[in-house]
Amino acid sequence: MLEEIIVTAQKRLENLQTVPASISVLSGERIAKASPSGLADYAAYLPGIAIRSGGSPGQVSVSLRGISTIGPGATVGTYIDDTPLGSSANYARAAIYALDLFPYDIEQVELLRGPQGTLYGASTMGGLLKYVTRKPVLDDTQMKLGSELSGTDGAGGANWGVRGQINLPVIQDRMAVQASFYRQKNEGYIDNSRTGSQDINPSTQKGARVSVLWRPTAPVTVRLSAMFQNVDSRNNSVVAYDIATDQPIAGRLDSRYYLDQPFTKDLDLYTASVDWDLDFATLTSASSYSKAETQTVQDASAIYGVAYPILTRGLVPAGLSRFTLSLDHEKFTQEVRLTSPTRDGFEWMLGGFYTKEDSTNLQYATAQSMNGTVISALNPLADASLPSTYKEVAVFGNATLALTDRFDVTAGLRWARNEQDFEQISQGVLLGAPIRVPGQSSENVTTFMVSPRFRVDDDVMLYVRVASSYRPGGPNVTLPNVPPSVDADTLVSYETGVKSTLFDGRLQANATVFYVDWDDVQISASSGGFTYLQNGGKAKSAGLEFETVFIPVDGWRLGANGAYTDPTFASDVPAVGAADGDHLPLIPKYSFALTADYGWDVVGDWGANVGAGYRWTGAVNSLPESSPLFVRTKSYGVLDLNAGVSNDMVALRLYVRNATNSHATTAASLITTALGSSVQIDRTVFQPRTIGLSLDITY
Repeated sequence: MLEEIIVTAQKRLENLQTVPASISVLSGERIAKASPSGLADYAAYLPGIAIRSGGSPGQVSVSLRGISTIGPGATVGTYIDDTPLGSSANYARAAIYALDLFPYDIEQVELLRGPQGTLYGASTMGGLLKYVTRKPVLDDTQMKLGSELSGTDGAGGANWGVRGQINLPVIQDRMAVQASFYRQKNEGYIDNSRTGSQDINPSTQKGARVSVLWRPTAPVTVRLSAMFQNVDSRNNSVVAYDIATDQPIAGRLDSRYYLDQPFTKDLDLYTASVDWDLDFATLTSASSYSKAETQTVQDASAIYGVAYPILTRGLVPAGLSRFTLSLDHEKFTQEVRLTSPTRDGFEWMLGGFYTKEDSTNLQYATAQSMNGTVISALNPLADASLPSTYKEVAVFGNATLALTDRFDVTAGLRWARNEQDFEQISQGVLLGAPIRVPGQSSENVTTFMVSPRFRVDDDVMLYVRVASSYRPGGPNVTLPNVPPSVDADTLVSYETGVKSTLFDGRLQANATVFYVDWDDVQISASSGGFTYLQNGGKAKSAGLEFETVFIPVDGWRLGANGAYTDPTFASDVPAVGAADGDHLPLIPKYSFALTADYGWDVVGDWGANVGAGYRWTGAVNSLPESSPLFVRTKSYGVLDLNAGVSNDMVALRLYVRNATNSHATTAASLITTALGSSVQIDRTVFQPRTIGLSLDITY
């Protein structure tokens, strides 16, 4: 029989098959079989998700149900346990730097499709990505050590990783401490045809987590944790393509830049949660403090360097330019809620939420000659700072009322108010004389959810869900004819679904049909080379998602899932070159995944398993089709294989990612100069075939 999967989608423990919402779950064990380094390596095995990678772990955008990241704010929320991460405001670039947690020490990853504004608040219009970490065990001492070694086709050396976890009961059945660490080094496989450098994109990921679980008395549970994560990439896995032929200019793994483009991200997270069973309800307090520091460097020579002769009336030849974006984001959150016991008849929840976020957005563009010396007459081209503060308070609640023993209705409501302060501090050749302009905004937003549920029998459930969500607006940069602030964009989603467990628990088959109305869409527009925000009309999205898991005979496990998503603009949006009816960018119309696993007993307590997975993603556009700058990325499929042997102490795995060595590209952008001419297409490439061996020993 298929195992029961428990999720926390509605902020209470529930069986996945009873929740009236579209949810998928990947266990940490299943993720580990392919030894992925980030979200882009396994997300395609979840239906309906669209991942756009910038070329290294940590540079990803996440979209669900066609709600594309057109503006700078995120449309999919990210959580670690009870803690929201990422910026709620627009100037921390949350859309392209989504939480990309290294998948170690993870109990499971939950994907909630559709708006989650009632329980999870802002920026969950498309849905929610939730990492559930492993909890300390009060009655078992355990230590796990692991390592792996792999090789990537065309890379300059071997990839390697080490990891470990320890669980120690401090007071039997009362207190335990759990600690873990990891370090993963991946060698580069991209060459630079312009400089002659090879294997320029190595990356390192490292992190640690400490968690304490304490039960001072039977009704009270306290959990404290601290987590640290660092991503350091020397360059991106980006290849230069010719505009006319759409073929690699130098080679299928060759970039074409003058300067290195490193990326780093550091995340520190501290959380404290308390659950107190009061008999009539459970009182939960969830507090968190997080600090994220992100820095990315772009070789902007092809964009700005070509303009030096014009800026100096021919006195300075074309040269180099390095654009550095530094983002610092500090966030404090506090949530308090009362949750009734899970029982038939009537359930309820009431809560309040507060967050305060301070963000700094620093942008600096240099002017250098071709030999790297600074051009004093032009440097800096731009020096801008966009500090901002975001504060939000919210109250929320929901209730489930059973009208019969088979039919119930869940309804929820959330009211939120946010206030934002902002400054635009800028100077430089391109930005003009030094200026310092403040900005402010405030808004109230109410979201709702209604979901009737009907149990046909013990194995089949039908549901309907109508829900809303929003992405906060905020103050705007100061430019002529640009409004001082942008409004929140909002959407309402309508879905109906079925969840079934058939053939004596050997088959789970779930499917959902949805339709979304999206109003006041936030988009990034530009004027005279400067970027600002505006509300850009309407969009809509419709589609179908399905997910099945089947155990035909003992030992076999087969899976299939897929999605059809058709998001379109419902009005002309000249600022991004979109016409009414254009498909939203970055969203594939079709996607699917197939998995097959077989396990058997070998000898004694040893078991073996083999598995395969195939993930296919349809074509996507970088911009709306009507835009003259749009670039299409073709559909692609990737085959992954794994095999292993294990017992209670030892687990040895062999894995092959991208077994057919597909040359697929996953994202693209057209590089244009400040003068308007096109230079090349930058395409993010899929990691070539990687073969690895992983060993874990548990004591």
